[in-house]
Amino acid sequence: MSEVTRILSQIEGGDLHAAEQLLPLVYDELRKLAAAKLAHEKPGQTLQATALVHEAYLRLVGDGQQQNWNSRGHFFAAAAEAMRRILIGQARRKARLCLKTGIPWQDRFGADCGPTDRTYHGGCKDAATSAYGR
Repeated sequence: MSEVTRILSQIEGGDLHAAEQLLPLVYDELRKLAAAKLAHEKPGQTLQATALVHEAYLRLVGDGQQQNWNSRGHFFAAAAEAMRRILIGQARRKARLCLKTGIPWQDRFGADCGPTDRTYHGGCKDAATSAYGR
């Protein structure tokens, strides 16, 4: 049994201090995972890999709910899913802001999501649609 799996078992058993021991062991791998996720995002992404790791980690072990991690791989799969959901949520927030204000993302966030013509708003909707597959 790896050290990570042992600590995950302790977290599952309710040991609150085990979560503090887990982050140093998994941080580098989570950081690589976050960097890979962000590499697939469009230019102008304001979220950094470190912030994505921290947010995902808090969602996984910091919410106070008991988690059942079967293995180290299960934990990292859940982390990847949490990161994906965070990025989708951010894309949705940007799209809502873009559609509410009528200002294209290019002007607000520095990333071109459509023509630069300020009267065109469909590009924002198209970008939001492609960001989360609807």
